[in-house]
Order: sequence, then C-alpha cells, then structure tokens
Amino acid sequence: MNPSFLTVSPNGQYIFACTESKTPNAGSVSSFKFNPKDETLTFINSQKSGGENPVYVTVHKNGKWLVNANYTEGSVSVYPLSEDGTIHAYVQNFQFSEGSINKERQDRSHVHAAVFSPDFKQLFLPDLGADKIRSYKFDTDKTEPLQPARQPYIQSASGSGPRHFTFHPNGKFAYCINELSGTINAYRYENSSAESIQTINAHTDQYKEEFESSDIHISPDGKFLYASNRGYENNIAIFSIFKDGTLKNIGYQPTFGKQLRVFDMDEAGKFLIVTNAATGNVFVFRRNPETGLLKKQEEEQKFMVFPA
Repeated sequence: MNPSFLTVSPNGQYIFACTESKTPNAGSVSSFKFNPKDETLTFINSQKSGGENPVYVTVHKNGKWLVNANYTEGSVSVYPLSEDGTIHAYVQNFQFSEGSINKERQDRSHVHAAVFSPDFKQLFLPDLGADKIRSYKFDTDKTEPLQPARQPYIQSASGSGPRHFTFHPNGKFAYCINELSGTINAYRYENSSAESIQTINAHTDQYKEEFESSDIHISPDGKFLYASNRGYENNIAIFSIFKDGTLKNIGYQPTFGKQLRVFDMDEAGKFLIVTNAATGNVFVFRRNPETGLLKKQEEEQKFMVFPA
C-alpha cells in the first residue's frame, strides 16, 4: 500500500485513505475505524478507486458519501458510505480525457482534488491536465449525486495546472493554487458560480520556471492565506486577504525540508503543520494571529518513509 491522502469522517470516528498506484486497477480507497482510547486504526474495507493514481478523498458533511479523485487517468468516483464506515462500490465514475499545452505534464486530464462548496451542494475538481476546475451539482436526494452544473467548469490560464482548491470561511471567495505556473487564482463565488478577480504569484521572484506549487489553506479567521511551494523553493507563501477577496503577499516561511506535498492547520488556527515527503520530516509552526507570520517550534518530528 502507498496511502497518499487522508480525510476524517464528519463524526470523527472513521478515517478514509486513498492508495496511490500507477498500476492499472491497483488504486483503492480504504476505510478505518479510529479508536481514541489507544489511538489505533482498525481496517474496515476498501474499494477500487476507478482509475490510476488516486490522490484525494473527501466526505460529504452528512457522512453518507465519499468522493475520490484519480490523477493519472483523470477521473472522479463517488461512493455511498454506511453508518459503520463501510465504503460501498462506486455509483458514479466520470472519466475525462482532454489535456493542454504542456505536453509533458498535460498530455491528458489529471484531476488532483475534489472539494465541496461551503453548502456541500457543489463539487469542484481541479484538473491539472486540462487547465480547468470542473464543477458539478451534488444532489444527495439522487442515487447518483453528481449532476451537471450551471457552470460546468472554470477555465484557468493555459499551462497553469490547477492543483488544490479552497473556500474562504465566509463562502464568498475561493482560491486555487496552480502547480505548473506557481500562481494562485482568486475567485468571487456567488449563486454557485465563480468569477476570477485576481491572479498572483505564489513563488518568489527569484525563480522563473519549473514551479511545483502544491497546497493551499486559509486561516479559520479568514484573514490569511497560506500556499506551499516545492521544487527549488520549499516554502510557505503567506498572504493577507482583503475584504474584496484579493490577496497581498506578506512573506515566505522555509519548510526546512523538501517536497512539501500537503500541510494543514489546527481548528483554532494556532498552529500550521508541514510534512516534507522527500526528507521525511515534520515541523510545527506557531501562527501569529495578528500578522499571519509563522514561527517554527523547536522540536523536529521525524517519520519513516517507505518505498512504494
């Protein structure tokens, strides 16, 4: 197994993981019960991912649906969930094919995430290969909840490579980090549609190519946005958020490692945790709620990295 992304059920009792594999029919999504007394996981079951290289899983707020994004084959799968955490076989699997101008990285569709809107009535799929953020209505009253949306996709700049997507806590703005161009797109979100309002660099001015931007999160108070850069830079870009949703860069924080794939914050927004995949280390940063800047805690956490 090579679990690449985890998510927690709304009730906190179950953890879902996708097993990253570029082998045909080998990708899967799995369910585990979390045992808080001894902090262990008990395997429940797994299902086929419906495509190669699953990289992202998310759960609907009602706890009855799991969505998985498959990168290599460019697809999305939707699974019913039981109350006991069991994942059932997918009821929908949409495959996409079109690519874009970067023939090395965008030979075809590469769906990199699956993100619900704040009201959980829409699902957004950043497609690195097609330079689109795909959009679907999510109707929980139907046995096949993914339905066509009024705005079927948001077009990104050619060669930008949309990767991860997030919403502002107020639900009025959304942001997408583009892996290939090292940029962030800001959108005004209203009536289930997104309108572009800004594009800003996530990377520093020192580098002009070969960007590897990866993840994006907003502080719970809605005042600051954080975006990760990999490759040559390996840092967290920090932005203040204006009332109109636009961004201003206020600094960068080194991650003290290489290949920061994902990061996150605690629910209170006091800490930001980074996991450097290539160097196998984890760092915790204390977040200043007034300035948005980060300060590394002294103790470094090490973890084992096993080959796939």
